[in-house]
Amino acid sequence: MVKNTSARFSSRTKRRAISALAIGALAGAAALLPGTAQAAGNPIGDDVSSHQGNVNWSATKAAGAQFSYSKATEGTYYTNPYFAQQYNGAYNAGLIRGAYHFATPNTTGGATQADYFVAHGGGWSADGKTLPGALDIEYNPYGAECYGLSQSSMRSWIASFINEYHARTSRWAVIYTTTDWWSTCTGNYGGFAANDPLWVAKYASSPGTLPGGWSFYTFWQYADSGAMAGDQDVFNGAYSRLQALALG
Repeated sequence: MVKNTSARFSSRTKRRAISALAIGALAGAAALLPGTAQAAGNPIGDDVSSHQGNVNWSATKAAGAQFSYSKATEGTYYTNPYFAQQYNGAYNAGLIRGAYHFATPNTTGGATQADYFVAHGGGWSADGKTLPGALDIEYNPYGAECYGLSQSSMRSWIASFINEYHARTSRWAVIYTTTDWWSTCTGNYGGFAANDPLWVAKYASSPGTLPGGWSFYTFWQYADSGAMAGDQDVFNGAYSRLQALALG
């Protein structure tokens, strides 16, 4: 989701986030995966931000989407101006929806950003249609890859965010990341896997090696464009399990 931060983002970070595959191979994977996922009974969906603007949810649902995550916040200084249309629009179209927060660990503490996220759309309700909030923790689009934090400080920052989010909502946040960033910036720490579902980004024919501690992914972002609005994602399980995740 690196391209979907605020408008200040530089595209160089997006190139670091994807695997070193030829563009043709990426396009082929994106074209094949939705059909493969649906054939296996795995729901597909998307994630969107201000980059997509107002989303045509009927078209996205017609393309096969059954869930969607919308960017709500970044740091403690940015809210997505299209969030209401995206978040509520997905819900009204019959999709299971969720909100995500783009972390900037060099600006404010993890708990502070969790509070900001919850206060600006990142909460959770037991309505069966709302997924737990997601923490987008990955490449820094504005500077040093690990935001100037040591691996131990990064682990502490993430723990502060997810513990505060849990205290505020009763849910453990989904963690969105890449294996490369997680290894580099947390030391491939495995301590969050017991509670926090993994949302892994890998633009290839498979999600590949997962970050430390997780033996399976919950969501996989497999392409940054396709038939659905925004980035293309698949849930690792049947629709009934996606509903169970929403219900907590």
